[in-house]
Amino acid sequence: MYKRILVPTDGSDITAKAIDTAIQLARLCGGELFALSVKEPFPYSAISEMQPVPPQEFYDAQERIAAARVKAAVDAATAAGVRCQGHTVEALHPWEAILDHASTQGCDVIVMASHGRRGVAAMLLGSETQRVLLHSKLPVLVVR
Repeated sequence: MYKRILVPTDGSDITAKAIDTAIQLARLCGGELFALSVKEPFPYSAISEMQPVPPQEFYDAQERIAAARVKAAVDAATAAGVRCQGHTVEALHPWEAILDHASTQGCDVIVMASHGRRGVAAMLLGSETQRVLLHSKLPVLVVR
């Protein structure tokens, strides 16, 4: 059924629930996980004479945060006996990076969390999950 499962993580509690669901699905199907954390690009538009954080320091911090998120997913999968590869990528739009990574890794399903925003909050804040659902050619399992 599903052999290559992508699970994006932002380190939130709801994402941890999605990781657990992806691990269970991988165990059930004999699949492999691909954990992904998307890093923010440096906000070049904010560059002025006084930079609060130098670009390299920003990149290093983003990588440390993303790598820790992915490591938590890999460790949880490994503890459950599921193979898992971890990746970090930089992207302006996380939903695009998620879809690109799913394609690159040959994934056949995406398991991701939804914060469950509705109405005006969903319209104003947007949702990476909604965008993935809208543009994905793969099945997407949404965990709430």
